Amino acid sequence: MMVRTADPISLQALTDYRVISIGTLAAHPLWGEDKRAAVRTGHATTTLVCTDTARVLVDPSLPVPALLARLGERTKVRAAEISHVFLTSADRLHHRGLVAFENAVWLAHETELDAARTSVREQIAETADSGDDELDAALKYELATLERCEPAPDSIAPGIDLFPLPGVSPGCCGLLLPMPRATVLICGDAVATAEHLEEGKVLPDSFNVEQARESFAEAIQIADLLIPGRDNISVNLLRPPFG
Repeated sequence: MMVRTADPISLQALTDYRVISIGTLAAHPLWGEDKRAAVRTGHATTTLVCTDTARVLVDPSLPVPALLARLGERTKVRAAEISHVFLTSADRLHHRGLVAFENAVWLAHETELDAARTSVREQIAETADSGDDELDAALKYELATLERCEPAPDSIAPGIDLFPLPGVSPGCCGLLLPMPRATVLICGDAVATAEHLEEGKVLPDSFNVEQARESFAEAIQIADLLIPGRDNISVNLLRPPFG
C-alpha cells in the first residue's frame, strides 16, 4: 500500500510510505512456537518513507541481494537515492543490508546506539583471549558499523518524527508520520506482529518487559495505522479510526 498525502505541518511537503519487505519472527510465541528453537530465519520489516527532501529506509534487515531485489520490486527508488537509513533497533538482525546504502546517513536513537556499542565492546573484551579469530572479526565489524551510525535528530525530515519506544531494547525507537486523516507509526519490535497488537502483548524476551508494555500502550494510543516490526501494515482497532 502506498499513501501519498499532504503533511499537516506544510502543505508543500508530501509523505509516501511503503513496506518493502514484510518481516517475521524466527519463532512466533503466539503461534505456539518455542522461541528457543528457530522455525524460520527471522528478519525485520523494511519500510521506505519519502518526502520532497528525504528518502528514508527503515530497518534494512535482509541480506543485500535480497533487499535490493525487494527494493526494485516495490519502488522505483534505487539504493543510491536513499538519503537516510534509520534503525529502530541496533541489533544486527535489523541492519544486515545496511552496507548497500553507503551514500546514506545511517541513523538510530542515541540511547540505542550507546547501549549497543557498550554491549559489543564488552563482548570483544570477553572473547579477546578465546582464540576465535572469526568471532573477533565479526564483533569488530559490528562495532565499526555501529560507530558509523549517528544519533538521529528528533525529526529526520518534515513529517518524519522520532517516537521513542524503549523496552524491547534499551532505546528502541519508531518513526511517527502525522497525516491529515491518519497517524502512521513505524513501530519496530515494540509492536512485533498483528497478533501481538490484537492480544496486547509484547515480546517475552524484551530488555525491560514493563517498559515495553508502557511503550506498546503509547503506540496504540497515538497511531491509526501501525507498521509492526515483523509484520505488514495493521489498522489499530484499539483506537477510534482516523481520529
